Amino acid sequence: MDVEIKALSKQKWKGQILPIGYSTRQVYNVSVDEGDGFSISITPSQINVPVVHTPDEYDYPDRLFDEYHENAFAWGVESDGKLLAAIETCPEEWSNRLRICELWVDESLRGRGVGRRLIDIALEQARLERRRAVILETQSCNYNAIGFYRHMGFKLIGFDSCCYANNDIERGEVRLEFGRLYNKPPRLTRDELIIRPERPDEYHDVECMVRRAFYNKYKRGCDEHFLVHNLRSDAAYLPEYSRIALHDGKIVGAIYYSRSYVKPDDSNDEMTDGYPTITFGPLCVDPEYQGRGVGEHLLRETLELARSAGESGVIIFGELDYYPRLGFVTCDKYGITDHEGENRPAFMAYRLNESFDKVHGRFHEADVFGVTEGFDEYERGFPYIEKQRFPCQWAEKWEE
Repeated sequence: MDVEIKALSKQKWKGQILPIGYSTRQVYNVSVDEGDGFSISITPSQINVPVVHTPDEYDYPDRLFDEYHENAFAWGVESDGKLLAAIETCPEEWSNRLRICELWVDESLRGRGVGRRLIDIALEQARLERRRAVILETQSCNYNAIGFYRHMGFKLIGFDSCCYANNDIERGEVRLEFGRLYNKPPRLTRDELIIRPERPDEYHDVECMVRRAFYNKYKRGCDEHFLVHNLRSDAAYLPEYSRIALHDGKIVGAIYYSRSYVKPDDSNDEMTDGYPTITFGPLCVDPEYQGRGVGEHLLRETLELARSAGESGVIIFGELDYYPRLGFVTCDKYGITDHEGENRPAFMAYRLNESFDKVHGRFHEADVFGVTEGFDEYERGFPYIEKQRFPCQWAEKWEE
């Protein structure tokens, strides 16, 4: 793309004023009639004298990273040290909504899809963080902005008739709230899914799904699909436990198992590999199906396969808000550390059989998990997705 949008450093851009202004001869008139109840109308209207707002008329101009947006994050377009577009978001944790605080595109970039791409980034942040809504504010006299937001799927969710002054309705500038709501879809039952081993002719489609599930989640882009690609031909791969999930003929989830070991610190030559254990990764669900129980069905079914086969236990690095409720506990409860002898909350285990009670020492997974050679060439076989930084990412050090 000819315009690069990237995360904006708070250190560099804090306090940056956004020169937001507009002129219009079309507005929305807001009226409220009170009787036994309330009758509210918001209707478009042509006006003879245009409404004009300029950046220098406000006592409190729009600026990035204001103090009252404590957890704000921003993206934008920079050119020769000058900011040409920006969007800022801030989570409302108490309501699990994401607010778009600022959105501005310089005239030189308008009509090139930059505003749409900025909104798409905010929507993707909300998806990655599992927010229930994305919300924003505009004014009843900002006709073009209202049209743009509606085109992007936002709907009117409320208004404030005394936000800017006590006569906002009379003077024709009423705060309107718009939102995109994400209603949680129903969970799928086990009977609605087909869970089975994958077929060779499905390999690429599965890797595409894995890529969609992880892209920009933990870092810019992802490489979990490359791991799946390499794991299938690795000696550590355990296809007897690995499965994919399908719904209405579409591949919607997958889980891959591999052999791992826990090696006691005092092990001798007779125990070169240590205690055999298993690990899974990735476990993933297509973004359109996340939150519907697909991952849980995959996990429960494959854990039973491993238990029946006599495996001792499963060791993973996983998400703290997901795996503990499925029975995983931190590895320190079993005297197990990672290969560096450290422990952390995300390092978890699941006991399958009583033999796991004897397992202790340092965890070692297959070398295939660290393979990076050949990734760039492999990645060229997939459709373009914009790499982007998001607040939820942890795998890379943020650049200031």
